[in-house]
Amino acid sequence: MKIAFLAPAGAMHRFHGSFGKALHYAPLTLTTLAALVPQELNPDMVIFDETAEKIPLDIDADLICITAITGTSIRCYRYADYYRCLGKIVVIGGVHASMLPKEAAEHADVVVTGFAEQTFPQMLFDYQKGHLMPRYDQNYDFSIADRVTPRRDLLKKKRYITMNTIEAIRGCSLPCIFCAYPAAFGKTLYKRPVHEVISEIEALNSMEVLFPDVNLVANRAYAIELFSAMIPLKKIWFGLATSTVGIDDELISVFSRSGCRGLLIGFESISQSSQKYIHKGVNKVLEYGELMKKLHYAGILVQGCFAFGGDDEDKTVFEKTVDMVIKTKIDLPRYSILTPFPKTVLYDQLEQQNRIIELNWAMYDVEHCVFTPNKMNKEELEEGIEWAWRATYTYKSIVKRLAPFAHIPVIALALNIFGYRGYANKFKRFTREVMTDNSYIPEIRK
Repeated sequence: MKIAFLAPAGAMHRFHGSFGKALHYAPLTLTTLAALVPQELNPDMVIFDETAEKIPLDIDADLICITAITGTSIRCYRYADYYRCLGKIVVIGGVHASMLPKEAAEHADVVVTGFAEQTFPQMLFDYQKGHLMPRYDQNYDFSIADRVTPRRDLLKKKRYITMNTIEAIRGCSLPCIFCAYPAAFGKTLYKRPVHEVISEIEALNSMEVLFPDVNLVANRAYAIELFSAMIPLKKIWFGLATSTVGIDDELISVFSRSGCRGLLIGFESISQSSQKYIHKGVNKVLEYGELMKKLHYAGILVQGCFAFGGDDEDKTVFEKTVDMVIKTKIDLPRYSILTPFPKTVLYDQLEQQNRIIELNWAMYDVEHCVFTPNKMNKEELEEGIEWAWRATYTYKSIVKRLAPFAHIPVIALALNIFGYRGYANKFKRFTREVMTDNSYIPEIRK
């Protein structure tokens, strides 16, 4: 059985887009699916990740399995229609297909919703027997215990900053109204047995580990157990957390002693009223400065993420945010525009208010405005985020944020200068015309 796994990418994140190798890590979705393929099916498998390489149009495969997020879904559908025209069986899954399975079904032979560890192997056996069903939904008894080891060998190793991505905890129970994750997969937390995580880390035989889990501190007790168990391994690791880590000195201590050298934290806004608007009350704006001091003292770098466009924000928010970012010395600031993904509370609210103005999913990449803002117009919001990117990544700003350099790891300087500075300078190139251009893929008219 010949299987091709595809991960199409949006224009800004494609292999020739804004990001270079320095900002891409090895994905887990496709490598995990490949590991789930039963060996008795004698599989011949390939993976094409469009953040790393071009997806060929002449793939030799029986099954084309595509993972889709909202921002890539239109491109996924274009690929799907094309390969189906060639007689391939196309399977679509992922966040977007889980939220809008009926839409995905218009372009696929099979739609897989939710987490696929149990349903994907069953789908393959059904295909082999000639009893393929049009839809496979996540089992009610789902668990991530006994997780398979991802097939990292199927990726182009030189295309990623690290191959050592590890999953520990899946899910997040926060009530943020903009997040697509619970809209697609629910709010249940799935904790992987700690000994399994430790065993996989040991098997990697590498000094660094990256946890792409959406919230490593979603369960405090689990986080303490896991990272305490990592202390003897003497590894260096990076991951995602919320700002609540700042009020937990024990957690910061365990993180530091276990080798944490970087955290991505969703600060979202410098306005507490905006935190209330998006239902992210765990963020305490007035405590950001103290949080940064604590994490820096513990040797932990911070990628701080901000989303512009809350209803209480006007045009002054951009300069105020950049000033705060410099003052608090956030190591790697990242900006986005608040985006109402389908089936989220935010989307429903804005749709009811007739404020959704963009219907092409390709524009839902969190860097373009798809709704009518409250205290500025669409053009002002998009011009503001572009200015914030450029202002933050001038050499002068980088020096102010990272100085004194004697205490900053080389990776922080490299990511600022060779990673996000380049991204900021290319930002304006990605117009709607560029974002929605799928001319590389032959169009199949129905």
